Amino acid sequence: MNPLIEFCINNLASGSYPAFEKLKKDPDLDVIELGCTSHCAICAMTIFAIVEGKCITADSNEELVEKVYKYLEETE
Repeated sequence: MNPLIEFCINNLASGSYPAFEKLKKDPDLDVIELGCTSHCAICAMTIFAIVEGKCITADSNEELVEKVYKYLEETE
């Protein structure tokens, strides 16, 4: 089973869409968008993704993609 990466639709509109698109191209990941992930305080402040249940934040899309892959590497 592939790792699950979840994105809040509001956060996609606020700036995380490029990271979503890049990760979605990886056939070894299941990348989905949700209506709301209940991380509203984080969502209002920065971009983020939920990776296998853990909230990963970043200052840029490139950093978010790097952090997602790093987290997955560390938890294998």
